[in-house]
Amino acid sequence: MLDWWREAGVDHAFGDDPRTWLAAPAEEQPVTEQRAAPPPPAFVAPATPPAERIAGLGALPATLPEFHAWWLAEPSLDGGNLAGRIAPRGAAGAELMVLIDHPEAEDRDRLLSGPQGRLLDGILRALGLTADAAYLAACLPRHMPLPDWAALDAAGLGEVTRHHIALAKPRRLLVLGRHISPLLGHDPTKSAEPLRHFNHESRTIPLLVGRSLAALAGQPRGKAGLWQALLDWTGRD
Repeated sequence: MLDWWREAGVDHAFGDDPRTWLAAPAEEQPVTEQRAAPPPPAFVAPATPPAERIAGLGALPATLPEFHAWWLAEPSLDGGNLAGRIAPRGAAGAELMVLIDHPEAEDRDRLLSGPQGRLLDGILRALGLTADAAYLAACLPRHMPLPDWAALDAAGLGEVTRHHIALAKPRRLLVLGRHISPLLGHDPTKSAEPLRHFNHESRTIPLLVGRSLAALAGQPRGKAGLWQALLDWTGRD
């Protein structure tokens, strides 16, 4: 039967029913609209826990010797760490108090016993002072290379530092480390003017703020700039 149709020249099947030739095959599913995936939720950093406050801020030691003992023994002053603490040195009422950020890495029993201390000794000698004639203190009880000053201030270190200065009662205050200024009650973000006086409990002390001893050690220009500032501050030629 099929051979007969082939000989007649018919090689395709024909039908009478209409057909939509462009329709998709039955086995093929129509393409559905693809929706973009929702963006991932924005990252929210976990809240930083509040800094643990230093104990006894409302009743700090009333005398300098008591403060020195408290400085070496109060656990909350340094997160419970008592090792490596160095006491301030000098007597109350000194001609000059020098406040630095933290002890040197070389310090063991005496504050500023390394190269930074030798640099400060040279500065003091040029001013006509010996190291023992000045009161030397640090804001932190031990060497701490990268302290978080904002967190320390929030914990109450500024209150401790200001109380320390009030007990020392120096005639002048030299602060070596500009990052220390906020601990003295000066907010650099609100005032670009340098701090000229330390005011605390109705007492005003002439103040000079300079670069840290670590920064000065490798900067001859920085040393020259500090020396000129010291001459202007003390009224020397």
